[in-house]
Amino acid sequence: MICNFTYIFLAMQIPHKALIDLLQMAYSAEKAAAFAYIGHADSLQDIADKKAIKQIEDDEWNHRREVLAIMSEYDIKPSTYYEFKFHIIGKVISGSCYVIGWFMPFYFAGDLESGNVCEYFRMKQYFNSIGITKHDQILYDMAIKEKEHEVYFYARIKNHRLLPFFERVFKWGKHAKNNVDMEHLEPVDKSNTYCVKK
Repeated sequence: MICNFTYIFLAMQIPHKALIDLLQMAYSAEKAAAFAYIGHADSLQDIADKKAIKQIEDDEWNHRREVLAIMSEYDIKPSTYYEFKFHIIGKVISGSCYVIGWFMPFYFAGDLESGNVCEYFRMKQYFNSIGITKHDQILYDMAIKEKEHEVYFYARIKNHRLLPFFERVFKWGKHAKNNVDMEHLEPVDKSNTYCVKK
């Protein structure tokens, strides 16, 4: 009985250090994003924007719960380092929203979300590389939700006079940091073409 239990426990471990690190980082980074959106929403005057960003904050908390559920299945503990680091980052960004004006919080939120899309597709690819496909749908769904966030933020700033300058300097805007096209989405089973490192 003890031997069987030990075998089951060991079988649940993930032999993929990069995947473990990415899960831990994403778990903590979602908290930073949620904190940032609290400040972002609170700093705005427009009611529609406040409501939209509050929903995005809720999405990030939900993603954190979903990532933790996956981590728990493989006995992966949150990283104390990442939890501390991203807690501080989130609080600093949240506070900065009150002093850096309207445009930059929208721009950098879109930039962040653009990169987050690939985090979840990369997790899916890492899991698939070790023969695990059971998380494909939830990872795909989270990636697409992050893409929806990116699309929202870009739509809010696409006509702003500062956007061309920020696009040149920070490399996000008209061209996303992922290759997901919301008008021509690949289904889950064909989504491994997304965010492939070259």
